[in-house]
Amino acid sequence: MDLSGCFKAYDVRGRVPEELNPDSVYRIGRAYADWLRPRRVAVGRDIRLSSNELAAALIRGLNDAGVDVVDIGLCGTECVYFATFSLGLDGGVMVTASHNPPEYNGLKFVREQSRPVSGDSGLQDIRRLAEAGEFGNTAVRGTVVTFDIMPSWRDHVLGYVDVDKLKPLSIVCNAGNGGAGLALDLLEEKLPYRFTKIQHEADGTFPNGVPNPMIEENREVTARSVRLARADLGIAWDGDYDRCFFFDEDGRFIDGYYVVGLLATAFLEREPGAKIVHDPKLTWNIQNLVRAQGGRPVQCRSGHSFMKDCMRKADAAYGGETSSHHYFRNFSYCDSGMIPWLVMTQHLCRTGKPLSQLVNERMRMFPSSGEINRTIRDVQGAVAAVRKQFVPGSVNIETIDGLSVEHPRWRFNLRSSNTEPLVRLNVESRGDLGLMQERTAEILALLDQFT
Repeated sequence: MDLSGCFKAYDVRGRVPEELNPDSVYRIGRAYADWLRPRRVAVGRDIRLSSNELAAALIRGLNDAGVDVVDIGLCGTECVYFATFSLGLDGGVMVTASHNPPEYNGLKFVREQSRPVSGDSGLQDIRRLAEAGEFGNTAVRGTVVTFDIMPSWRDHVLGYVDVDKLKPLSIVCNAGNGGAGLALDLLEEKLPYRFTKIQHEADGTFPNGVPNPMIEENREVTARSVRLARADLGIAWDGDYDRCFFFDEDGRFIDGYYVVGLLATAFLEREPGAKIVHDPKLTWNIQNLVRAQGGRPVQCRSGHSFMKDCMRKADAAYGGETSSHHYFRNFSYCDSGMIPWLVMTQHLCRTGKPLSQLVNERMRMFPSSGEINRTIRDVQGAVAAVRKQFVPGSVNIETIDGLSVEHPRWRFNLRSSNTEPLVRLNVESRGDLGLMQERTAEILALLDQFT
């Protein structure tokens, strides 16, 4: 069995049934058990049509390896994280393909304390064991218990806000027919907010398209609904709701870069002097806000396994990526798509300011290009050409994650994809929108020579 096509950098993901099916998932479950040697493991699944069957095969594989399974059923990825660390389990597996099309499914793994299992921390070892399929007999087969983790998960995430001090905001919520609607209904009972729900019903066929608000054309339905409802805020999630995305009261999509800065501010108000972890793509706004409040910014390579490791080593209160993954110390340093919007709404209630006002000043101070992707034929040649042209005159160069070049009044980060002939560009400046746009155009013109 060749599983190389569906074992990615951070998880397992592939087409059903060509790449992933009950047989392959059973073997992956056996391999995970042989590699980790856990006693008890949480298993959850998303709303995809294939998830029940694949979860059953996964549980069978774990049980045949002698592992006891805590089946938490239909949930979001963060609920597997929560079950693993809150119940003191040895590991957890979520059956999900997040924002992939409906014909895909996948698996996300953690070990004790919800520490990630990724390509550089065991995932490829699991692949090799699954492909070999040489599993021994187990003296005692594992058991399965079903457990409703959602009430304790709800209590935990609501612990990030003071419910009594919240005001009756009007919020448009777009679950994208993924799992977020089920979680939102549970939280709604405890909150004073008025929700306008769109694409709310969980539907594994994704009748309104793939739930991925990073795709620009997917945003308009949320933006339009915010304007029609005259709402204070819009929120959208991806399929397994480990990321959330924000729209201001005008329906404007707010780039994750500025969201990280606002959430950092909220956490530093609670914990002055705390460490805040951020990625290298866009940094000046976050670093400026964190230092202004006496916090300590910590830069980390992009990617959830790197961020979680960095969060843990720094004992950071909060960490955020511009890709809209947000990490929390009290959530075992894991990412959540529900905690961020709760903290954001409390911040709006406390300040009494609309989201647009909170971000407009930061956008003027540190205008950014947002992430721009270019498919090119010669990635190495393109990066070398950019380095040759734009490193001269710079004041700082970093290679923690791609190439980051800092000039006195502008900076950029250029990263290449691990799996595609693709480069990702982010540019920002200090209070000069025209300069940022000019430099972005210059770099893109150079990259276009390699398309």
